[in-house]
Amino acid sequence: MADPADQREQKYRQYHPYQSLYDVPINNLYNLPTSPEILFDEEAAKSRRSWGENLQYYTGCGYLAGSILGGAKGSLEGLRAAEAGDTFKLRLNRVLNSGGQIGRRFGNSFGVVGLIFAGLESGLYHYRDSDDVLNSVLAGLGTGALYRAAKGPRSAAIAGAVGGITAAMAVAGKHALKRYVPI
Repeated sequence: MADPADQREQKYRQYHPYQSLYDVPINNLYNLPTSPEILFDEEAAKSRRSWGENLQYYTGCGYLAGSILGGAKGSLEGLRAAEAGDTFKLRLNRVLNSGGQIGRRFGNSFGVVGLIFAGLESGLYHYRDSDDVLNSVLAGLGTGALYRAAKGPRSAAIAGAVGGITAAMAVAGKHALKRYVPI
């Protein structure tokens, strides 16, 4: 004799919200395109970011890097400044305050450097009408000189040289990374 519970299961089917997904091959769900998806054809023809995108990118990266470096430096200074009789809460407060203060200062400084660099590089691209390594090196040179111009001509010249060398090393590192690291 049949169990009444078995008869109920035959009449009513239990709802399963993912049942329609069982028929879809799993490979089609997770095969993502490897090329960039471009909405407009005009964007596909561009080979570089616009000046506004460059400005936002370099300023944001500079602020983020400066905040991280300054926060780490400030936290270390806060740890060194701790006194023997301080409680844990007092030490933690000292570390957080010092890290936040120095991180904010470094972040703002690096963000300004990124802003100047992006503006100079975009201006050089527009003026020279070519996108090559020389634009980045000249922009680095000009960024260092402009950033330290208030400290005097000697300081501006040294900072300009450091900025140009740093930009050249960054471009060389980028090219070496593209060539030797398969991504």
